[in-house]
Amino acid sequence: MDSCLRSSDPPVPVLMAATLPIAGLSARFPVRRIYCVGRNYVEHIREMKEGDERDPPFFFQKPSDAIVEDGATIAYPADTDDFQFEIELVVALGAGGRNLSSGNALEAVFGYAVGIDLTRRDQQRHMRAKMLPWERGKSFDASAPCGAIHRVSEVGHPSRGGITLEVNSRERQRGDLDQMIWNVPEIIANLSASYRLAPGDLVMTGTPAGVGRLSPGDHVRGAVEGVGKIAITIGAREA
Repeated sequence: MDSCLRSSDPPVPVLMAATLPIAGLSARFPVRRIYCVGRNYVEHIREMKEGDERDPPFFFQKPSDAIVEDGATIAYPADTDDFQFEIELVVALGAGGRNLSSGNALEAVFGYAVGIDLTRRDQQRHMRAKMLPWERGKSFDASAPCGAIHRVSEVGHPSRGGITLEVNSRERQRGDLDQMIWNVPEIIANLSASYRLAPGDLVMTGTPAGVGRLSPGDHVRGAVEGVGKIAITIGAREA
């Protein structure tokens, strides 16, 4: 392959896969895809005033290089005046497959983490009103902060426990994992009916009520009881 390159050709790009730390290990978790669940807490559906509470959640994706680690400072993104937070439980898959059943779906789980689905809400609403894809509102640079992954052997499979987020030490979101419309095995089973899941996939499982705006200088902290925590700072606006 290299022998076919001319001296005038630009260098071939070398891309590094996004990875996340694994609590208690020096090895890191390579991220393949990021799947996100929409509308998975009833109170969040009500606050957004969208959809029927009886509708099943749906899925969208973020690029793997949108990952940002715990402790990072994230620039307030361009192309928005309504930058918002959504705290979420993240599922990290160590195995995959197609058409998994909810009865065996948890066998594919490697561990869990705490993530924040950062959203350009004005762009999301604008795209939705035009019946266009949500990428502009959801899938931008640094839109997927995620904490360290905690292995199932450490934390089990959490199905209940507080999920919270605070901005500048003021609590803004509080819910419980048992309020999810679809639980983790149901989410994995449904996803696997449409996608071949694989090791390295992350699944962000939806957010409770209380989402809101962020501003430059904000300090954001999130937690899922029994799983872990995450903290980020919002930096200056992108030029």
